[in-house]
Amino acid sequence: MAQLQSVARRVRQHIVRMTAAAGSGHPGGSLSCVEILVSLYFHVLRHDPKNPYWPQRDRFVLSKGHATPAYYAVLAEAGYFPTDELMTFRRLGSRLQGHTVMGCPPGVEMSAGALGMGLSFSVGLALAARLDGADWRVYCLLSDGDCNEGQTWEAAMAAAHHRLDNLTAIVDYNRIQNDGFSDYTHYRGGDSRGRPGGWVGPDGYTVNIMSLEPFADKWRAFGWQVLECDGHDLQQLVAALEEARGMRGRPTVVICHTVKGRGVSFMEHNPAFHGKAPTPEQAEQALQELGA
Repeated sequence: MAQLQSVARRVRQHIVRMTAAAGSGHPGGSLSCVEILVSLYFHVLRHDPKNPYWPQRDRFVLSKGHATPAYYAVLAEAGYFPTDELMTFRRLGSRLQGHTVMGCPPGVEMSAGALGMGLSFSVGLALAARLDGADWRVYCLLSDGDCNEGQTWEAAMAAAHHRLDNLTAIVDYNRIQNDGFSDYTHYRGGDSRGRPGGWVGPDGYTVNIMSLEPFADKWRAFGWQVLECDGHDLQQLVAALEEARGMRGRPTVVICHTVKGRGVSFMEHNPAFHGKAPTPEQAEQALQELGA
């Protein structure tokens, strides 16, 4: 676990440096999914960075396609390309664009941008593995926003219908989206909690975006095995993903309770950093907090 924690710390530093240098990007949702990606690429996935199109590799699909700073940083740390290339993030001509592009860099399995497509794509991959008699597995990382999309729930129905036990969905459940909060408990502004249906807070953010609760019960009703864990606890993550691998007869979802902006004090629980880069001064403070 010490090695995984060390990788996670470096990935967080990469995220801050990349977005600050680019002057754009999505640091908040990238910082919230660091441990999820590290546990996958450094413990769970069967993959070979030197042979990224190895047919027997497990497939990973990033449905929350804006979290590329975290994804590219983990791929680089895993050996898919040099870490120096991370600083080309979002530049013209770079392989590292703001949203994922399939095969660019090698290791990226799906192009993404609009939310809600990843689980459908993953269902197709899982069915393909079954048709081919292959034993590789499919892992799909979803966001809160993905789970507000109807296509995600159509895919959930299809996965259960086809008993896709080679498919694991992972939800980075930080309860914050671009425009605000989907959970009262994460709102730090003035208190209007008794007001039904949501409101716009004095800071301009929407509270409450369409709530997903009762979230776990929804997945169970769709026929999935449901596991929940602290999405920043590597031991819990690894245990949940290993349990998912042993499931037979139905797909598994791992609901990871996370903190948006995790690790940087002024980004935590702050929707402003969903899609905004830190200033040079903020980046310096963030890197100090991350032990750089």
